[in-house]
Amino acid sequence: MLAYIAEFLGTMILILLGCGVVANVNLNKSGMKGAGPIQITLAWGLAVMIPAYIFGAASGAHFNPALTIALAVDGTIPWSIVPGYIVAQFAGAFLGACLVYVLYKGQFDETEDGTTKRGVFCTAPSIDNKPLNFLSEIIGTFVLVFAIKGISNVAGAGDVGLNNIFVFGIIVSIGMSLGGLTGYAINPARDIGPRLAHAVLPIKNKCDSGWGYSIVPLLGPIVGAVLAVLVYGAIPW
Repeated sequence: MLAYIAEFLGTMILILLGCGVVANVNLNKSGMKGAGPIQITLAWGLAVMIPAYIFGAASGAHFNPALTIALAVDGTIPWSIVPGYIVAQFAGAFLGACLVYVLYKGQFDETEDGTTKRGVFCTAPSIDNKPLNFLSEIIGTFVLVFAIKGISNVAGAGDVGLNNIFVFGIIVSIGMSLGGLTGYAINPARDIGPRLAHAVLPIKNKCDSGWGYSIVPLLGPIVGAVLAVLVYGAIPW
């Protein structure tokens, strides 16, 4: 139960801070409106790193169904814990997104553009080309999971603090290099949980929740993560 609670709370914090920075930068009447994509990218990296420090020892700090599935595929974790982890991750993501709405309700009300409001919650492509969007999510998640597996090859790999700083660097690097393509979900819970929150919350003048695109951030990261562990496992380190 401790591991499931850790995944729930950790993913909630991740989304609270990650979606929170998007609201902070993009919504009208926010004190940091217009701060730009660099602030967003750095904040997403911190949003992953902070709960990883808190809950790493309790659950491994996955906060990502794609990573959980991939680690089960390569035998790092047992399949028996996968359903509980995934439920906890999606539930935590949903709650984190709801908290962002509660905190920024005034700013949501002052923002007229529905796509801007939806963008606080979930990802969307800069150019709608689902095959390429899908490939972008596969490659971004491949880099994420391959790099996480590769942490064991760096000096001081047993240092949890060093590992978490390294994960921060991975998230920021992927965001700054590939984030402009699809918003780099690289995590099904990060997209689907907040997307569901957007669908059910009473957001003033909201647009549709973009469920037609949601298959990309749902399945692309899983494919990329599984490919990453298979390729990593095939290398004779």
